[in-house]
Amino acid sequence: MLDRSGWESQLLETGFLGIFLCPLWTLSRLPQHTPPSSIVIWGFRWLIFRIMLGAGLIKIRGDRCWRELTCMDYHYETQPVPNPIAYFMHRSPWWFHQFETLVNHFIELVVPFFLLLGRRMCIVHGLLQILFQVLLIISGNLSFLNWLTMVPSIACFDDASLAFLFSSRRGGLRERVARMQLEESAREQLPLRYGCYVRRVVNVSFGLLIAYLSIPVVLNLLNSRQVMNTSFNPLRIVNTYGAFGSITKERTEVILQGTSSLDPNDPAAVWEEYDFKCKPGDLKRRPCFITPYHYRLDWLMWFAAFQTYEQNEWIIHLAGKLLAQEEETLSLMATNPFAGRAPPRWIRGEHFKYKFSRPGGKHASEGRWWIRKRIGPYFPPVNLQGLKKFYEDRNWPYPVRD
Repeated sequence: MLDRSGWESQLLETGFLGIFLCPLWTLSRLPQHTPPSSIVIWGFRWLIFRIMLGAGLIKIRGDRCWRELTCMDYHYETQPVPNPIAYFMHRSPWWFHQFETLVNHFIELVVPFFLLLGRRMCIVHGLLQILFQVLLIISGNLSFLNWLTMVPSIACFDDASLAFLFSSRRGGLRERVARMQLEESAREQLPLRYGCYVRRVVNVSFGLLIAYLSIPVVLNLLNSRQVMNTSFNPLRIVNTYGAFGSITKERTEVILQGTSSLDPNDPAAVWEEYDFKCKPGDLKRRPCFITPYHYRLDWLMWFAAFQTYEQNEWIIHLAGKLLAQEEETLSLMATNPFAGRAPPRWIRGEHFKYKFSRPGGKHASEGRWWIRKRIGPYFPPVNLQGLKKFYEDRNWPYPVRD
């Protein structure tokens, strides 16, 4: 599964590297004195190398289905927030799923080493990695993670390989870059100015820092007990990454239900369901397509579904806010079954197993994208008064009904 903070660490590291791409003495969008240091460019290449190799190694070490080439039999259905394309990809034949898994291993375990094989193979690496991320974007809603992963891959391309993107008209960006390169080449024959000395010192110091912070990261990659999405320094400048080290074979969902009944145990009590914005709930609702946007609450509900509510106390916190009909919390939901009415007296969590319906089958013909089967209660009915001590013990602000 993907760590809850993996994308934040990657964003921090990518942003830190981006600082050193900027011109040191000017705010111009094009550096007037020197191009970005090769040390910075290799910093980005080192980042994409660790992201992909870490993801590949954690899969091989973490779940036997990756070694048996069967993980893709489950992935589309059980990923955090499936999209409509995943619905159809899930029904691909077994041999296609095996082919997908082999391609995944090739991209994550073999292609990263293309970075070390010269300019042309480095460009091939960048193309393959960007194409791979595009395929992941098409087949799933993994927030902005795939878009962010494309950023360091851009460092695999040099000016010559990207020249076709820029205008060739006189005075265009391509000519400006070429003119700057000629000026830079001439300046290299002149004594270095003070600013160039400072820049070189900064770049060398930056390279030494990255190398030093990479030591525990490399040791982790070589360790058979590799951990993923972990940082060994408080600023998260150089981190270790990985994704889907284990694949859940069945999809379970927590469905929140409310009732206005005085007695939650009354067999006649009517329980109405809250729907989230994107995660599976209503069986007839089409899976959403939101990438690169990220519904964090929907994502966290995916984690909660294969854990217990004791491991996810925040879900009881959420129930209390729904009982109080807090507007900020309700804005995170797709539907409020008690809109325009008195708030519910009780909220409970029910645990269901979800599966994609079969395209063209009975359930699909009825408009159902999902079929489900109840597993049992996830957390028992709770009311606002009964949660007061629960909130106080954790120093949480007690929700008050409007």
